[in-house]
Amino acid sequence: MWRGVFPAVTTKFTADDHLDMAEMERCFALQIEAGVDGLIVCGSLGEAMALEPEEKLEILRIAKTVAGNRPVLMTVCESSTKRAVSAAKAAAKAGADGFMVLPGVPYRSAPHETVAHLLSIARAAGLPVMIYNNPVAYGVDVTGDMFEELAAEPLVVAMKESTDDVRRVSEVISRFGDRFDVFTGVDNLALESLMMGACGWVAGLVLGFPKETVAIWKLAEAGRFEEARAIYRWFRPLLDLDVSTNLVQNIKLAEVHGVGSNDRCRLPRQPLQGAERARVEGIILKALAQRPALPEF
Repeated sequence: MWRGVFPAVTTKFTADDHLDMAEMERCFALQIEAGVDGLIVCGSLGEAMALEPEEKLEILRIAKTVAGNRPVLMTVCESSTKRAVSAAKAAAKAGADGFMVLPGVPYRSAPHETVAHLLSIARAAGLPVMIYNNPVAYGVDVTGDMFEELAAEPLVVAMKESTDDVRRVSEVISRFGDRFDVFTGVDNLALESLMMGACGWVAGLVLGFPKETVAIWKLAEAGRFEEARAIYRWFRPLLDLDVSTNLVQNIKLAEVHGVGSNDRCRLPRQPLQGAERARVEGIILKALAQRPALPEF
């Protein structure tokens, strides 16, 4: 159902901490112009936990106006199933094309609780769902056995594979065939995952470097792995910035230099400062100085 590059977009704020509608519209449009295949709003990179419910719907509406015929997925990450169901229903009414759904963090639910939570959201809103599986960050692993149960629900169509174990991609495809659209969700394992059969990439550094990300996907899709690998090796130090507790600040700083945006965050999160800012900025500026020419595809 879904395939290709789906940016997990950041949320843009004004200096006085309101949503920066114009800047989000501009940045989302840069992604669409580069050739991405969909957008995901209000996820971890979107600072979901710091957003009010009505703000999430506003961000969804902005993305929908920019995306054209490309799907826009709303992230559903709530601590209770009741709130998650309400959020999914509201987003469906506001025009979401589907959902990326997490377990009920921060509670580390048992397998039967996790499955029940995910199915409740899918069935309540009646839209297709991508299950976001990130046990490294959230402490709950949606295992193969759990996906066996989820496979009985037609609305569960995809998974974002973020276990940090590239072997999981092959295991899932060997077990389920094409039942689920498998997206890689770890930037610095993206090409490895695509080569093992993943059909999409929920990407972070794409926000600062959209054309390079799309080029890697397109080349991999065409089987032109040597050309994809050359870009990926240049990209790798940047992609490592996604695998960090500071991934929001890192990627927003990449947006500063890559697409001329800003790195404002919502408190308590703050932009990088001091030595850490200098370190990350050094990685970004070095990459920009060595930016490769992209082949035709």
